[in-house]
Amino acid sequence: MTNPELLIAQRVLLAMRLGQTLHVEPGRASFLLPADIPQLKGLEMALQREYGSAVTLIAVDEEFVEVGLSGSWIAEDKDAHEGMFLTVMSVYPEGGTAHHRTEFLIYKLWQMSEVHISSPA
Repeated sequence: MTNPELLIAQRVLLAMRLGQTLHVEPGRASFLLPADIPQLKGLEMALQREYGSAVTLIAVDEEFVEVGLSGSWIAEDKDAHEGMFLTVMSVYPEGGTAHHRTEFLIYKLWQMSEVHISSPA
């Protein structure tokens, strides 16, 4: 795992060497999860315990909750629709097994939600 500031600095340096423009700004990204998944309460407790305000879980309506992440948006320009969102979750790469389990749970729930959201009701 690399330091996010180092990764951004390397990307900026690459863009400069290639003569490309690059826009970097702090921000938030989010995705939806179904509100009726059984693991949601456990995820909520793990997020509060391990990440504080860096990752949020907010009820949108009766059907969905929103997982919000703090990080940096990197794109060709300010108004780009495509780019890369970079966030750091595991602050303890050595022995951070609880963080890794929570990250894996978020990933698995997101995968499940993709099937749930895209399947016809």
